[in-house]
Amino acid sequence: MNEQSDNRAGGGWSRRGVLSAAAAGAGAVAAVGAGAPAAQADGRRRGAPTFVLVHGSGSNSYGWSPVLAELGLRGHRTIAVDLPGHGAGACFPLSYQSPQDLDRLATEPSPIGGVTLADFAEHVVGVVRAAHRNGPVVLVGQSLGGATLNAVANRVPELIAHLVYASAFCPTRHTSVNDLMATPEGATSALFEIPPVRTPPELGVNRVNWRSADPVFFAAVKEALAADRTDTEVRALLATLEPDESAAIGSADSRGLADRWGRVPRTFLRFTEDRSIPLALQDLMIREADGTTPRNRFRVRSVPAPHVGPRDAAVWGDELERVAESYRQG
Repeated sequence: MNEQSDNRAGGGWSRRGVLSAAAAGAGAVAAVGAGAPAAQADGRRRGAPTFVLVHGSGSNSYGWSPVLAELGLRGHRTIAVDLPGHGAGACFPLSYQSPQDLDRLATEPSPIGGVTLADFAEHVVGVVRAAHRNGPVVLVGQSLGGATLNAVANRVPELIAHLVYASAFCPTRHTSVNDLMATPEGATSALFEIPPVRTPPELGVNRVNWRSADPVFFAAVKEALAADRTDTEVRALLATLEPDESAAIGSADSRGLADRWGRVPRTFLRFTEDRSIPLALQDLMIREADGTTPRNRFRVRSVPAPHVGPRDAAVWGDELERVAESYRQG
């Protein structure tokens, strides 16, 4: 596939723990906060979409800030959501603060342990309903956020003009995100090299100590998330991430249903340098989704970017504007 663009019609820790807790969804790019419309001036022009951005594991709306700014400057209505238990609602255990208490960090409970994929979907459905009053909605998800996209599209396909998976999980033939990561295509994920905090299963959380001073940890995180960034940029990224994710998200049945999710036009932004969701796994998800709805196949765009996405927010802007144009053309 062309590196720049490829248009097609279209128990214990280890794999389960790494998948949801590490940046399987550390999501977009790190920067300043969001959560509300970024621009109104030109965004109300007839037929213009509202972009609703969904973060991944351990992230929040803050991570979409450069994309919000870029789309806002281009005159688009854009909203970045904080999923339940994230953003202003995130829990930062006292043992995670400085000085850290690593023994306590391994056992300290978090309210996000009770959060489900249904909770995520309910929240985003509410945002989509509100945004839809102003016109078409383009729903964008990155990494673990793709599971939420599937769940939302299963519920309200009629409210979504287009789905965009930015190197995001899209189960169709495999039941869950965990099942996808257990495939041979997922076996090379660099997420498996990130040391987790080994919490007891009853806490219901996957936890990562992003504030660790261990150089081995830092090297593993940089390799998995942002190998093209400087060490300073990676440290800035880690400062925006949240330690906990609900373990229930990765194990939930998040298959896109052919008669619901499968009705919505969709695009896959294929990050060719992603070492967290390997290219082979991205391609597997695309093939399985296309096989599930052969009359509604992914439009595929290949972007030379690591897991956190393109360094230049203008690339995000260009790709999402292409999506808006494609759904207008049908």
